[in-house]
Amino acid sequence: MAGRAEARAAADDPRIAAAKAGDEAAFAAIVEPHRGELIAHCYRMMGSLHDAEDVLQETMLRAWRGIGRFEGRSSLRSWLYTIATNTSLNALGKRKPRVHPIDYGPRANPADQVPGMPAAESVWIEPFPDEKLIVDEGPVAPDARYEAREAVELAFIAALQHLPPNQRAVLILREVLGYSARETAATLETSVASVTSALQRARATVEARLPERSQQQTLRLLGDDGVREIVEAYLDAWDREDIDGVVEMLTEQATFSMPPIVSWFGGEGGHTDLRGFLEQGPLTGDWRWKHILTRSNGQYALAFYCWYEPDRTHRPFALNVLSFGDGKISDVTCFINRSIESEDPEDYVRYPEQPLDERRTHDFFLRYGLPDRID
Repeated sequence: MAGRAEARAAADDPRIAAAKAGDEAAFAAIVEPHRGELIAHCYRMMGSLHDAEDVLQETMLRAWRGIGRFEGRSSLRSWLYTIATNTSLNALGKRKPRVHPIDYGPRANPADQVPGMPAAESVWIEPFPDEKLIVDEGPVAPDARYEAREAVELAFIAALQHLPPNQRAVLILREVLGYSARETAATLETSVASVTSALQRARATVEARLPERSQQQTLRLLGDDGVREIVEAYLDAWDREDIDGVVEMLTEQATFSMPPIVSWFGGEGGHTDLRGFLEQGPLTGDWRWKHILTRSNGQYALAFYCWYEPDRTHRPFALNVLSFGDGKISDVTCFINRSIESEDPEDYVRYPEQPLDERRTHDFFLRYGLPDRID
């Protein structure tokens, strides 16, 4: 965290004095450099970029209204993080936690002809574009255990959502941002003893839900060439509608989930369940897939497009975030962007025929610089 020298520099910054005097341009100039890391912080707290942006907007409004009370006892960055953390806690108190489909219910039976009905979009964790991730190349704070990319991986975000809001804040402040126990206590207006106790409980919950290796560690072990070989083999089999070839590129207990659909496949059901799902679902030959490689949550992702008859072209269907393990793909999380307004289960047998959801199309595709169609 910032030392006394940084705090003094903030107090002496003429732009801060101008902002205190009501200069909106000066205020924008001093807070803008922190916007990228603050949005990632809010995303970790909320589990959704859409929610995180709402929280960040409220944070900036509170900071503007309160800049006159900023006395420079801490750095401007620390002050903004305090506002963002407490604004996130207020928001979390008004809504249910977001979850990953695998934590929402048991795995589905691929023999069922009708998939599980969608749940409201506010239920699910959502992806985070890599281009929004600010990676500080400087020295990591001594109390930080998770690097920037690890701290937005889907498994980590999903694990965080199992924590009560205060524990979530403590773990993020201590082990992602590297705050000391004293700084964390000051931010949350609690005691060091309470912070220490909350951190112990939070660590136990999160570590029990995380894989042995983070995706960043796994990607480093595989190397760029290794990852490329896995992805190319997976896509080649997919393009040829070779179900056995696709399954071969998945680990024995790989999972395939599709929020906002509640159904997920694999896990203990293994390759048998995955093969059954692929045969009856995405690899029936009816979908006419196209795909673009991108990055999300510090991981590789595939933007999938399928034929959309109303427009006579390929339109976005799902952003598939990939996780790797044992030299294969261990998890596929497909963030689907189609409407969930229908109450007829039969409509989700042919989900690609549902209209595009404007908000999710923007969040899962356009934010990534991906096209809204492939002609």
